[in-house]
Amino acid sequence: MLQKWFEIIFDHRISLRERMFRVVTSICMLALIFILPLGRNLVNMLLLAVGLVTMALVVRLSIKKECINRGATIIAVLLLVLFPVSFFTAGGFYSGMPEWFVLCFVYISIALEGRRKGGFFLLCALETLACYYLAFYYPELAARNTQRHSFFDSAVSVIMVGVLTSVMMMFLNKLYEEENELSLQQKKEIEELNEAENHFFASMSHEIRTPINTIIGLNEIILRGDISEEVAENARNIQGASKILLTLINDILDLSKIKSGKMEIVNVSYETGELFSEIVNMIWLKAKEKGLEFRLHVDSSIPSMLCGDEVRIKQVLINLLNNALKYTNEGSITLSARCERLGLNRVRVWYMVEDTGQGVKKESIPYIFNAFKRVDQEKNRHIEGTGLGLSIVHQLVELMGGEISVNSVYTKGSTFIVMLEQDIVDDKELGTFTLASRSRVHEGEQYQKSFEAPEAHILVVDDNEMNLMVVRKLLMDTRVQLDTALSGTECLRKTQEQHYDVILMDHLMPGMDGIQCLHKLRTQPGGLCQSSPVIALTANAGSDNQLLYRKEGFSGYLAKPVSGALLEAAVLSLLPKKLVNLTEEAELSEIGKDILIFEQTQRLSVMVTTDSVCDLPESLRKEFGISVCPYYVRTDKGRFLDEVELKAEELLLHMSEGQNARSEAPGVEDYERFFAEKLTEAQNVIHITMAKHASQGYYNALEAAKSFENVTVLDSGHLSSSLGLIVLYAASMAEKHASKAEIVRLVNELGRYISSAFIINSTHSMCQAGQIPKQTQVICDALLLHPVIELKKSKMVVRGMEMGDFVHMIKHYVRRVFLDARNIDRRILFITYAGLEDRSIAYIQKLVKQYCPFERVYLQKASAAIACNCGSGSFGLLFMKKNEISIDFSQASEPEKGI
Repeated sequence: MLQKWFEIIFDHRISLRERMFRVVTSICMLALIFILPLGRNLVNMLLLAVGLVTMALVVRLSIKKECINRGATIIAVLLLVLFPVSFFTAGGFYSGMPEWFVLCFVYISIALEGRRKGGFFLLCALETLACYYLAFYYPELAARNTQRHSFFDSAVSVIMVGVLTSVMMMFLNKLYEEENELSLQQKKEIEELNEAENHFFASMSHEIRTPINTIIGLNEIILRGDISEEVAENARNIQGASKILLTLINDILDLSKIKSGKMEIVNVSYETGELFSEIVNMIWLKAKEKGLEFRLHVDSSIPSMLCGDEVRIKQVLINLLNNALKYTNEGSITLSARCERLGLNRVRVWYMVEDTGQGVKKESIPYIFNAFKRVDQEKNRHIEGTGLGLSIVHQLVELMGGEISVNSVYTKGSTFIVMLEQDIVDDKELGTFTLASRSRVHEGEQYQKSFEAPEAHILVVDDNEMNLMVVRKLLMDTRVQLDTALSGTECLRKTQEQHYDVILMDHLMPGMDGIQCLHKLRTQPGGLCQSSPVIALTANAGSDNQLLYRKEGFSGYLAKPVSGALLEAAVLSLLPKKLVNLTEEAELSEIGKDILIFEQTQRLSVMVTTDSVCDLPESLRKEFGISVCPYYVRTDKGRFLDEVELKAEELLLHMSEGQNARSEAPGVEDYERFFAEKLTEAQNVIHITMAKHASQGYYNALEAAKSFENVTVLDSGHLSSSLGLIVLYAASMAEKHASKAEIVRLVNELGRYISSAFIINSTHSMCQAGQIPKQTQVICDALLLHPVIELKKSKMVVRGMEMGDFVHMIKHYVRRVFLDARNIDRRILFITYAGLEDRSIAYIQKLVKQYCPFERVYLQKASAAIACNCGSGSFGLLFMKKNEISIDFSQASEPEKGI
């Protein structure tokens, strides 16, 4: 029985939680057995025996039913019942029972989990204090015990509690050690498995690319021949399928490297113009064949040379462009690039890929970069791919220390934005540049060789005869003299007998690989090719291998399968010019005619936007570039755009005739259109809304922003010109190139420094808008009460009441607002009003000058959406309280009217 218990305790197939439960419960059951003799009372001993049996049954059932926590709770309750009973029957203080309470604390701390542990721990402490209290003040409750028995019981209890607790700790430590050792062993096995997996993927990539090279190469030879249209169509289908298979292999290989941590970022100097040329050459034809317009927008201020991982940047952009091609059936695809100088030798570059495709649903955007995950599976089931491309892009951008985001409106298109910081190598601006294009063989066009070199000698080294045959056939029309070698040894033998102008070398070959062969070639005694250019032509095609071959001394790198055009271009670039005769047909393609390249208008880093209810002067909005999304005003005659189709004066006149009106926030679709438009002008949009409890605008904007990772929606907690003040501060910071995080932090802090108290002349409009009940309106009108409305925590609250006629009301209100003039920031004041006469405004200005003069006072008419809620004759004095936030408004335009 004991042996079986030990086997269970150290069986790793059983959960650690269950084994710990068994150990601590067994120790507590042993404790009860040792407590039995201390009771010296038949009833108590019987009670302890029943407790032992109950605990055994609870352990058995809780393990069988897999409810360990419930079982541990029941046993904890039993201990809390049995220990106090034994305490009093054994003699209270003068027994060995006090020491056993320690074991109850130990059991609770180990066996229980979650909130129960804290609750029972407190309960056990209270119970212990209660037992001591009763034993001290009511000693008659405890059984009598002799001094001899007391000392003996106490000594035995201390020893037994110490022994049992030590045994418990030893068992638990042993369990933890074994679990830790098992975890380390499993970690080692996982690492070995990952290593084996990576080796498998690399090997499979090499082995699969070799036959694909043969398929694509020989297929291109078929396309070059004089064949029927049916055969040509079949050959083109083979070509397309082979390239799709090749893309899948590359994605799986790259993902494997990223997951294993073996993907390295290697920063090198590269020409930005050449990078864009290569990308366009790869994408333009695909877009044209699909009937899509391809545009390239390049900021001419981008430095001509940067330092970054050119291979990875190119891979990221090509993956994004290919993704756009997949999901766009009509319209256009645009690659944009712009930069922002961070310092003398540092630049931040934004690359944007925009399409007019099907877009992404809001709920799918959080999962768009997950590996093996394709959003909208039903709609996209006919589109090829594994769903790895965007996951690889996301992880590569993170490895390069950059950021990637996506903005998308479902059915309208998507924009992927990549931000990378890079060092400047050549500060000369890129300006306008010419795209270097390569001629291509595509549907409906006959292959044209790019050069002839009958006097040139080329050696191809590969252990696969089929690969040698493919290269020979692809270069056949160039009339070069081509020799082949099946191994590194044969290559070295031939280079001692013949000088070769170019050597194409495979990497992974048995015996002597391509790198070893290259090193021996360079130091070969009597060799005729010590300085000949050598191109790595290999199926070992990880994206980072280009850097490896460059480091090892290769003159170039071509990944199998290679097209005839690329092979010709590589050989042509390395052959001596005197041996080459360029053909007349090798002209540049008309790629430039189909691509729009121009200096793009500089996009802002951050744009601050708001709603039309901000009540800011148009001059300030234009000066700080603040765009507004219009609210709606609904009247008996229809729905009108706030301040666009309906002005406040017209609305108040309409309302004075007894007509109804109410404001409506823009809908989710309105905000989506607004944000999409503004993201064409700025990298990030921060939209500041009216107080969320005063309007639905905040929630609609927040819902719309789910489609755009670069849109941040903030609740100002205010309305009208107090909202405008916050927007003004935020726009001023954006103009000074503050980061998005800094502006968000500022807006969140500013709310508590804004004073936004409005006095309402008549409560009729507020009652009509549902902001106050009808009874309140009747009372206010009868007693000439004018409520002062203030915003607290985004909610409108009544701060006080003014009584009397208009002049009396204004005077008391102005005096109340400026009561604590010492704590007021006197730079800017907005007097925002609805339906006030000129003499009333002049009187307000006079009072302001008397109580608290300001540097700039803006007289601002409330927008129609605000006016319909507050009614005619209402106004507010809106300003900032003194704070530590420093913003310079000295350059802001002067108000049209002021004091």
